[in-house]
Amino acid sequence: QVQLVESGGGLVQAGGSLRLSCAASGRTFSTLGMGWFRQAPGKERDFVAAISWNGGITYYESYADSVKGRFTIFRDNAKNTVYLQMNGLKPEDTAVYYCAAGRIGVSSKDYDYWGQGTQVTVSS
Repeated sequence: QVQLVESGGGLVQAGGSLRLSCAASGRTFSTLGMGWFRQAPGKERDFVAAISWNGGITYYESYADSVKGRFTIFRDNAKNTVYLQMNGLKPEDTAVYYCAAGRIGVSSKDYDYWGQGTQVTVSS
């Protein structure tokens, strides 16, 4: 089992920045990747970014086109934490953001464990 706890969400004006954190515990040694997804009301859960986690695989980052160049995913394995630095936020970024652990991928089905989510609201 892997437990994930997100934090760092909040209300920010368009153009502002937030840094989300995902603290992981449990059997993280078996986790290949960590991902961020987001879901707005009435919308499907969308891929945001992913990063390789296990040191035994090649380092890898992936981003959705909608956030590429604005968001950065990075990790601190020693702290069992993955981050999502969000810059240049737009109202369309408003969603609940979820951290996930599993295989690196762009589908929610690639991930086995999920955090509780943290709300990000971007005002115009």
